[in-house]
Amino acid sequence: MTKAALRTLLALVAGLAIGVTISATSSTGLREFATAIEPIGTVWVNAIRMTVIPLVVSLLIATIAEEKDFRVVGALGGRAVALYVAILSSIALMTFVGAPPLFALMHIDSASAESLRHAGAAAAPAPALPSFTSWLVGLVPPNPVKAAVDGTMLPLIVFAVAFAAALSRIEAERRAATTAIFRGLADAMLVIVGWVLAVAPIGVFCLAVALAVRVGAGIAGAVALYIGIHALFLIISTIGLYALVKLFAPVPLALFARALIPAQIVAMSTRSSIAALPAMIDGANRVLRLPMKVAGFALPFSVSVFRLNQAVTWIVSALFVSKLYAYPLSLAQLAFLGACSVAMSFSIPGIPSGGLFIIAPFFVSVGLPIEAMGILLALDAIPDVFKTLLNVTGQMATTALLARSAPPEPAA
Repeated sequence: MTKAALRTLLALVAGLAIGVTISATSSTGLREFATAIEPIGTVWVNAIRMTVIPLVVSLLIATIAEEKDFRVVGALGGRAVALYVAILSSIALMTFVGAPPLFALMHIDSASAESLRHAGAAAAPAPALPSFTSWLVGLVPPNPVKAAVDGTMLPLIVFAVAFAAALSRIEAERRAATTAIFRGLADAMLVIVGWVLAVAPIGVFCLAVALAVRVGAGIAGAVALYIGIHALFLIISTIGLYALVKLFAPVPLALFARALIPAQIVAMSTRSSIAALPAMIDGANRVLRLPMKVAGFALPFSVSVFRLNQAVTWIVSALFVSKLYAYPLSLAQLAFLGACSVAMSFSIPGIPSGGLFIIAPFFVSVGLPIEAMGILLALDAIPDVFKTLLNVTGQMATTALLARSAPPEPAA
């Protein structure tokens, strides 16, 4: 672990510890202190986010335009999707087998269940989600600038790929000049990313204090067991990704872990894979030295569509809700939800806890009440930290695995 990563990790632990202490003391002055420093963390997150769009667009265009054979990019995308489905399916199967025996140990008395249901009913209503048709139409942005402003990554990637493909068809000299501009922009963004990560301990500390004050330490009984089981399977899945890298990736495991730590810390403190993307690109480029024709395409693509946590969350959440409402699920119903988690993971909206809103109609289809979404949303703060950790680890791990079959970079 680098000294910078260690400082940031210590800042995260210290912030969480201080925040839990403030929550336990119920001191008005200390709570005001936590509220006062939270904007510092928000500014730091905004500094990361401001690099994402220009970095992703410039890196995609430069990487693809520099590739002489555009079919290589298509083949890389196909291998990426196949790899995503294989890993998602494996984790869904593991959770399907391992989670039910643990939930069999859970006992929820009627009074606690009623209290949780009442809290769930008071949760904020779900935002309107696009239909499949509108989602499909939205993949081709009528206004790429608006897509950039809105931060809708997948349509923006579609535009960047189309632009790079067109650029590869023009006269070589003009293509080289335009590509050089985008390569220079990407390099400049990586420099800014380095500056932002240098002050990561400050931003992470402020965010961690505010998060811990809100969550507190007063979690007990069935809720604690649900959160613990949820986090356990997310952590096991994360560890499994390291095993995949050890066995199949063309990089040493220790080097992979070192390259990933800054992105993981950003992910855990912001609960955002997109916010961690610049740190992932920096680690893949500077530490792992992965071929840019792989990392420059695979990382933005995976952040947009690869949300590995869904293979755990759908099954664990269904088992918890079935216990809470005393509605037993059959193995066939649970297997159905596991299969749907793999298929639907590629269409999760880019909103906080967006995966839980996608789950809702599928829960109803197996007889689970829609009101349970409010409970899951209210309890999502802690699991979401581990969800984002798993997603970011999976996005970096699959990029390293895809580099295994990539041709070597040409000599400079």
